[in-house]
Amino acid sequence: MKLYLYGHNYKYAVEQMLLTMFPDQRPEYPEGKPAGDRLELRLSRGEKYTTAVCALYLGEERFRGAARARNTENESALSEDSRCQRLVKNALYRAALASGVSRPAWGALTGVRPGKLLCALLNAGLSERAALRRFREEYDVSPARAALCLDVSRETLRAAAGLSERDVCLYVGIPFCPTRCAYCSFVSQSVEKSMKLIPPFLEALYRELEATAEQVKKLGLRVVSVYMGGGTPTTLSAGQLEELCTRLERRFDLTEIREYTVEAGRPDTISGDRLRVLRAHGVDRISVNPQTMSDRVLETIGRRHTAADIISALEMVRRVGGFAVNMDLIAGLPSDTAEDFRDTVDSVLALAPENVTVHTLSLKKGSRISLEGAALPAAAQVSAMLDYAGQRLRAAGYAPYYLYRQKFMSGGFENIGWAKKGYNNLYNICIMEELCSILAMGGGGSTKLIRGDSGRNIRLMAPKYPLEYINQIEKTCADKEKISQFYQWLATEEEN
Repeated sequence: MKLYLYGHNYKYAVEQMLLTMFPDQRPEYPEGKPAGDRLELRLSRGEKYTTAVCALYLGEERFRGAARARNTENESALSEDSRCQRLVKNALYRAALASGVSRPAWGALTGVRPGKLLCALLNAGLSERAALRRFREEYDVSPARAALCLDVSRETLRAAAGLSERDVCLYVGIPFCPTRCAYCSFVSQSVEKSMKLIPPFLEALYRELEATAEQVKKLGLRVVSVYMGGGTPTTLSAGQLEELCTRLERRFDLTEIREYTVEAGRPDTISGDRLRVLRAHGVDRISVNPQTMSDRVLETIGRRHTAADIISALEMVRRVGGFAVNMDLIAGLPSDTAEDFRDTVDSVLALAPENVTVHTLSLKKGSRISLEGAALPAAAQVSAMLDYAGQRLRAAGYAPYYLYRQKFMSGGFENIGWAKKGYNNLYNICIMEELCSILAMGGGGSTKLIRGDSGRNIRLMAPKYPLEYINQIEKTCADKEKISQFYQWLATEEEN
């Protein structure tokens, strides 16, 4: 769709809302006189109010949306910028609703972390009732989604209360999988094609591990959580896992960690020797991710295992013992139906995992589904899937403890982590709600240094692909010095 912006240049904010309300449209910024189907977005600041107005032209019809907010004294440049972006998005949102577009479940919210907005209101001193009312009024969120967000925000605030300024989480990324799933956009190499890259990748990873540990020790940081993801870390052999876990223990002080998670993910990588190695090194949470318990859907998405293999893998995990189990499900997979998804949920609950994460399919660029196309369930079916999962999980004693949203999600819904009492995963809460710094190692690892003052956080990105990661390991290790620079700057800011 053609976009014309006047009085501002908030292209990203406009494109986020365009994607939400018109997912089939892509932004264009033509020159010359406005014509044809288009959006015209104006932002103006008066003496008392800042106002955004959107005119949406579709064929011969014109639809209007507007939003305004009172100007406040002593407003920081960052908060004013956020306010203006919200006004622009809300104006576009209201014009789209006026044209007949259905109201999304999350209303005018476009961000990844709805809970951050609600937590900010609660931290500002509003009661839960007042915060929820304002949250719904400002973003037009449905009552059900707002209540869900409040549940998660309570868990976020509890987790935040138990963290100190020097607490950090470690992430170790292993970007290898047995095969690549049709929906996957993660940076992962199939070991069928890249087995020879694993040894040099690990050697590079050990160097990054050393560089990171040096910073942690020098700064006196406390590691509270370790999360090994990917890819599928259990693609590594038992011997390789033994070496990796040993090096982590030797270089980092892990005596105060509260949890240690490894994504086994694919049941075709789970074996008794791997599990025993992980347990011997203190791993106490593991993912066994079916995504679906329908053999037909598993075949469609390219997973080389069956539902029976998932059950066998979980039985093996329980025999070794000592692991809390997470199981991931995806609503909206190709060829799946609401009835099949209900069967999946019931089958997983019968296995009694401590955590269940219910994802909504996200059509990411680079995935086989996006490149080749596939028959996907309609938004109404996905909604029915998520509603059923939520009802059954609550009835079975699970509660939501973290949620996040992604671009290109089917129906504009969300991903939700559910846990039995006492089994919240701290790492998931910390990374989604930005409660503490995440120090990442491995291919595609994203270190995020959290300021804690609502300012812009700092990201350090490692190269995505294994070969690229191996070849650029010198620079990746050198970049770790920026961790010290960040904490030194933080200390200076606190003194001032």
